[in-house]
Amino acid sequence: MPPTRRRDHRRVYMGDAFGLMDDAPRQGGLGPAVTGDWSSSGEYEHPAAGWGAALTVGKVLLEQRQPIAGTTAMFTMNHPKSGFDCPGCAWPDDKGVTLDICENGIKHVTWEMTRKRVGKEFFAAHSVSELAEWPDFALEDAGRLVGPMTYDAATDHYVPISWNDAFRLIAQHLQGLDSPDQAAFYTSGRLSNEASFLYQLFARELGTNNLPDCSNMCHEGSGRGLTASLATPKGTADLEDWASCDALFVLGVNAASNAPRMLTSLAEAVERGAQVVHVNPLREVAATRTIVPHEILDMATFHDHPTSTLNLQVRPGGDLALVRGMAKVVFEAAESDPSVLDRAFIEGYTHDDEAYRALVEATPWDALVTQAGLTETEIRAAAGIYLASERTVISWCLGVSQHEHGVDTVREIVNLLLLRGNVGRLGTGPSPVRGHSNVQGNRTCGINHRPTEQWLAKLDEVCGIRSPRHPGLDTVHTVAALHRGDLKVFVGMGGNFVRAAPDTKLTAEGMSRCELTVHVSTKLNRSHLTHGKAALILPCLGRTERDEQESGPQSISTEDAMSSVMLSLGSRKPASPHLLSEPAIIARVARAAMPESQTPWEWYVGDYDRIRDTMAKALPGFEGFNDLVRQHWGFRIPQPARERDFRTPSGKAEFSLAELPDVIPADSDVLVLQTMRSHDQWNTTIYSADDRYRGVRNIRELIFMNRQDMRDRGLAEGDLVDIVATSRDGSLRSVTAFRALEYDTPRGSAAGYFPEMNVLLGPDDYSRQSDQPLMKSLRVRVAKTA
Repeated sequence: MPPTRRRDHRRVYMGDAFGLMDDAPRQGGLGPAVTGDWSSSGEYEHPAAGWGAALTVGKVLLEQRQPIAGTTAMFTMNHPKSGFDCPGCAWPDDKGVTLDICENGIKHVTWEMTRKRVGKEFFAAHSVSELAEWPDFALEDAGRLVGPMTYDAATDHYVPISWNDAFRLIAQHLQGLDSPDQAAFYTSGRLSNEASFLYQLFARELGTNNLPDCSNMCHEGSGRGLTASLATPKGTADLEDWASCDALFVLGVNAASNAPRMLTSLAEAVERGAQVVHVNPLREVAATRTIVPHEILDMATFHDHPTSTLNLQVRPGGDLALVRGMAKVVFEAAESDPSVLDRAFIEGYTHDDEAYRALVEATPWDALVTQAGLTETEIRAAAGIYLASERTVISWCLGVSQHEHGVDTVREIVNLLLLRGNVGRLGTGPSPVRGHSNVQGNRTCGINHRPTEQWLAKLDEVCGIRSPRHPGLDTVHTVAALHRGDLKVFVGMGGNFVRAAPDTKLTAEGMSRCELTVHVSTKLNRSHLTHGKAALILPCLGRTERDEQESGPQSISTEDAMSSVMLSLGSRKPASPHLLSEPAIIARVARAAMPESQTPWEWYVGDYDRIRDTMAKALPGFEGFNDLVRQHWGFRIPQPARERDFRTPSGKAEFSLAELPDVIPADSDVLVLQTMRSHDQWNTTIYSADDRYRGVRNIRELIFMNRQDMRDRGLAEGDLVDIVATSRDGSLRSVTAFRALEYDTPRGSAAGYFPEMNVLLGPDDYSRQSDQPLMKSLRVRVAKTA
């Protein structure tokens, strides 16, 4: 390990970005140290999933010393009621599959089930200054946290603290605030529905709506766009619709890594004759073919299945132009055959269709072609598939939402669906792919910095509190408030805020200006090292572990990406007897901070059914929650929009009238850079420096570029380059000595890994439509390192 380095503790009060690794380039980036040479083949020659995934799973089980327990977990993961919900992605459970797992899900579970432990002996041996020099991989790989710890500035070490003293410390700081709005309560997507409800209840009873969450960085644009168009923040399609559609459009999604179980649905769709169109700047393996691991015969015979019928490499941010071009073809076709438009649906259920038609017809083809980065022939081919389809589902992910015009693009997708009545009937609908398990459930259960009056009034009525009515801070504005020193207390319920948020240095500096930082976690991560003047690390149970309370073993619930809610029951012995559940931690913090509160915090934690009974009264669609969730497959939350009941101001689905955005930099030397995960990564957790599906080994500090763009800059494969981003405020940010690698991506575009490239995002680089960081739309210059 690196030698211990003594820290100047005055920096804590100056707000420097301590706790970060040195800026010197490392081939492995924030992942593990690499010992071999890097390599890049530029493509993956095998089907997605299949034996590549199976062999990787075996390797992971052996590395984490969990060959028996990890294998056993496969047979209980994603099994409702008797099993636990995968802590990875939010893809719905397939009712027809016994072994509903994927490679990345096994990685998440075994990472949590590791036998390694991080306790008082570990922290006594390693100062925070020393740990700051460790790669992020090494921090998480140290093992599971086993007891509450507090930062001791005199020794620069975390030291043990009792749970009671930890709660008293939090209460002391919260009670000493001039305003509750000087505290922020961040939420990771892994928090259960029950814990989410208690967490927002605590924050609002305390007096603030400062509830930033990871969705602010990923799918805020989807929620706002769908709400404006259909009066629902969620997609209306479910797995039955995916299994019944004639055409499936998948935009800005790398399914093989981010939602691997989706590969089954893609393969099945092609198998039954549906058209599956992938739209993505990068040519990804998920858009080619797959071997589904639970299909034993296919595995034995190496039989693969195609996952697409058409691939379109749109330029970054060009999705809106593509979708509008498809709508233009639909209107052209309607001139000779009016039946291609669902006039009964449009006239009975939509508003402003004629204005939209006029807008589309006035948009010239040359503008659509230029902005989409596709030929007119390619756009017409996609439109032809849409016109030939009786039932269409359109799905998308961060490649759509993490742009300035993300909300407009989501609304344009809805516009196209509305033209042919593809909302509110079998085999149709918008279908955003949510990333983290239960990130959608967090929002459903109240984690929202902009709550509606309807939500607050019902919560107040049921829970007997008076919630604040002014909006709170989202993630981007929390970072700015931290840096200004406006926030005195930061509480992170899961996640790794410093690494997930944009502008890493600015975020770290802001955290150090807090009077108190609190992180509820299962493992050590970078955010624990960029702490406030006082700091706590509070360890919690993992999703796989047994949660025993007064009434016995407890289940929690989660909501998947298609609005289905199911129970999750951990059964493993906890990593330590000193761990508390997330609901217990929240309740005890609330009681300590508000000793006179009339909310029955302790009673709630004694039996989570009591929490669910209260949620049943407060949340629309949760009536009878305890009975509904105990059905074998749980229940799907009702959506008025799914029944063609559009509760917008007009009472109808709204066509939007956005201008066509210009997504091409004025300077031809500027590239549009997208940040993304590697395959061997989940959010900020990096398992290795490999990216199997992109043909990369032993390197993360890289930039994928178009071959001609490399030649124009005098670059050869593997050259070291400096990448300089110009922020909206005019400031420059850079990384140095990254490898330039050729990849199949459109001219003028590039891609690299998050979170290594988060440093390129400035505090002003966020969408004014959604407040999302522009992680798919960085403007950069690339030049050979001197």
